[in-house]
Amino acid sequence: MDQKFGIKTRKEDNFTEWFLNVVKYSELIDYHNIRGCYIMRPASMYIWNLIKESFDNKIKELGVDECYFPMLVSKSHLEKEKEHLESFDPELAWITKCGNSELQNPVAIRPTSETIIYPFFAKWLKTHRDLPLKINQWCNVLRWEVKSTLPFIRGREFLWQEGHTAHYTKKSAEEEVREILETYRKIYEDLLAVPVIAGVKSKEETFGGAEYTLSVEAFIPGTGKGVQGATAHNLGQNFSKMFDIKVSDDVASETFSYVYQNCWGISTRSIGVLTMLHSDNKGFVSPPRVAHTQLMIIPCGITKSKTEDEKKNLYEYIEKVKVSLNGFRVKTDLRDNVTPGNKFNNCELKGIPLRIDVGFKDLKNNEVCLVRRDTCKKIQINFNNIKDVVTNEINNIHNDLFNKAKSDLESRLVYLEDFDKMLDVLNKKNIIKAPWCNETKCEISIKERTTIREGDLIITQGAKTLCIPFDQSPNLIENSSSDKICKCIGCDRKAKCYVIFGRSY
Repeated sequence: MDQKFGIKTRKEDNFTEWFLNVVKYSELIDYHNIRGCYIMRPASMYIWNLIKESFDNKIKELGVDECYFPMLVSKSHLEKEKEHLESFDPELAWITKCGNSELQNPVAIRPTSETIIYPFFAKWLKTHRDLPLKINQWCNVLRWEVKSTLPFIRGREFLWQEGHTAHYTKKSAEEEVREILETYRKIYEDLLAVPVIAGVKSKEETFGGAEYTLSVEAFIPGTGKGVQGATAHNLGQNFSKMFDIKVSDDVASETFSYVYQNCWGISTRSIGVLTMLHSDNKGFVSPPRVAHTQLMIIPCGITKSKTEDEKKNLYEYIEKVKVSLNGFRVKTDLRDNVTPGNKFNNCELKGIPLRIDVGFKDLKNNEVCLVRRDTCKKIQINFNNIKDVVTNEINNIHNDLFNKAKSDLESRLVYLEDFDKMLDVLNKKNIIKAPWCNETKCEISIKERTTIREGDLIITQGAKTLCIPFDQSPNLIENSSSDKICKCIGCDRKAKCYVIFGRSY
């Protein structure tokens, strides 16, 4: 049945069109006149600010300070980092003119900030006593994406944080990168109700110039695709040697050591992930802990036959209900030119987790009717219990959204050893956990063999490695006896690990 309001495309019929409907009509974004650039409206900006607040609080405990660096990078600094920036090169946006004059020295707009920040690490760090150095910046980056763009998921300009740290020892850097990844996992799971798979990237998918990359990966059942949620990169001494970032080993020492470095980031892509995962055919479904408005109170039953005194009593009761919910983000919709039905639809479209309907019968009985956005379940509650019930329901909604998403992930994560079944499993919108030899050539081959083409045109992308999960169960590789070797799904070599294969954004 067609929707009268807002979303007209069903999630099951055309996922991308549905998603574009949701982010626009729920007022998460609006479109700028430059493709791939979006206006973040208050609802999405609020979510991002809560992510910022949560992450900032954690990294401050780890001794990370906030900085801000210019967005422009010189060509000479970029050339130092050719290996690192190779993957960004097609997306680099250059400023080549000022007015009508050509610039003698063109500058690029940051796709990421290593080349901007690390020359200053070299300037600031002199002795091992200056370490560790830990900084973070919240900023925008520009990657002139030439492929298809998608709000939050793949844009030309987006917001993110990028942390950059320098350490005296390898151990200190490695401990930090794991701790940061765990913080990202908690943001997704405890704040956004999004289950993720944590692991290490394959060499092919590792950040350019890094020793290794850790990531948290989310799964979108509506498309069967994985999406990278956040990354933490251990850079080893690769960048410190590139930018000559070294410290003396002691005050009078003539020996110097190159520092060990990390960088890590999460972006507004996280908002796209939670929207894709939780929302439905009525509109946006916001995880309650990050909802711009957690509760909307709506008066019901006001008709022409009601006296001014009756209306006044109802509005006073509504105000009393609102005051009792101090500590929650509560609004009232008292518009008299909009029907309650339209107000209900608007709440559903914008993903407000809880709605409180208050009518004259509720006033008489000292009650309210609580309605959950995710399940549409109605709960009649006494005024004296409102705060306790709302607190419980906020937690219940979060847990139910998370558990549903986790159940979907677990049911779509298929263990497989037979390559011949791989394409069929992928086409059923699953991701795959498989034994793998951990060789780049094999990874590229699997991606090529699972790509669906018509002539030179790619119809469906092939499977890439999402991550090598920290959870290596069922652990048949290490437990396999010498007479029964666990083989790689893509070749005849002995498997070295389990990896998650999947199509991805």
